[in-house]
Amino acid sequence: MPWQGRAGRTLRRWLRLDEDELFRRFYCASVTRCFPGPSPGGRGDRVATSTERDLCAGWREAELHLLRPALVVTVGLTPATVLLGVRRLADAVGKSFELGDAIAIPLPHPSGASGWLNDATNRARLGKALAHVRRELDRVDREDSVT
Repeated sequence: MPWQGRAGRTLRRWLRLDEDELFRRFYCASVTRCFPGPSPGGRGDRVATSTERDLCAGWREAELHLLRPALVVTVGLTPATVLLGVRRLADAVGKSFELGDAIAIPLPHPSGASGWLNDATNRARLGKALAHVRRELDRVDREDSVT
């Protein structure tokens, strides 16, 4: 199961969801299907190469086609880059994007290995992004209750 460690606890705290609720509300998938291994620098996981990401593209695209999500939350730069074309988290976190029929909201990775949130401006961007996620979850709930 993904999101079991410290980063998962942080992500659930950000989203104000317990573990059961996170997995009930979100289908969790990775850009790649294989663990790329630890980072050579020793902090966090190695970033998958573009070749590795391309090898998994068919699976990822098929999942999105089958699931037809109303909301996609990318966590970290890699999925924001692959799915949304984002080049820098600072340019994307706090904004909403269209991804097919879905709203996509990028978040930074909640790993302690990332120093992105050490900047106060980035923490404000995260706050805005989390408000977007909560708003979109409420919208999805309302739409689901009508159907």
